[in-house]
Amino acid sequence: MSSSPSLTTTTPPPTPPQPTRSQRRSNSKREGASLPWRYLGYVGYYVGAGLISGAVVHHPMAPARYSMIAASGVLVFLLATVLNDIILATERQPLSRILRVLGTSTMLSFGLGMLSGGMQHFADLPERCAVLIPLGIVLSFVAFFLKEAKRPWRRIFSLMGLAILVVTAVTFLGLRHIAPTMAESGGHSHSDVVPEKGSDEGKEGGHGSDSTNPTSQPTASPNATHPSKEPGHDDGHQH
Repeated sequence: MSSSPSLTTTTPPPTPPQPTRSQRRSNSKREGASLPWRYLGYVGYYVGAGLISGAVVHHPMAPARYSMIAASGVLVFLLATVLNDIILATERQPLSRILRVLGTSTMLSFGLGMLSGGMQHFADLPERCAVLIPLGIVLSFVAFFLKEAKRPWRRIFSLMGLAILVVTAVTFLGLRHIAPTMAESGGHSHSDVVPEKGSDEGKEGGHGSDSTNPTSQPTASPNATHPSKEPGHDDGHQH
């Protein structure tokens, strides 16, 4: 007596409801309205990172001035982050998420600034930029995954994190090896652009001393003015 196979019926998963035409139209209008604000947000990202990149490289030359520039860059970058990741977000963000986004965005802005500024000015300040570039790689990598990933530490301590660490070490050793040769080649230095105070004054002072103390010219003798009249020589009209 053969048993007939049991027929099992599987119910398909419920399909999500499709948005209506009015819903699609409203979503399209919402995206179109937010597009200019997203543009401003991305401009803020790049402008803030650009200000920070110049400030971290030139900071030893004028600490007070470039500290203000760096602070301005961080402020612009954070405003862009608030606009893109909080105000224009599709879901309401909790306070812990907002604080994490602001903190990691500050780290990310400095990491990108160190990386781009160090690459741009390596020929000018090789010793300093040889440290800024590897540090920017590590800082930007860690800050990005802390900001975006749901399990950041699992992503950071992964094969990709190991690859970033190797690249950073190789970059640091290579740039430290190249930096002395760049310094000896005498590339463009920002200190050469600004003339030293008093250098022209010293030159003018030197010319002034020459004008005030001219070299004494030898006084011509009376005989030199009348070479025909020599001592003991008559004019030839005596009879």
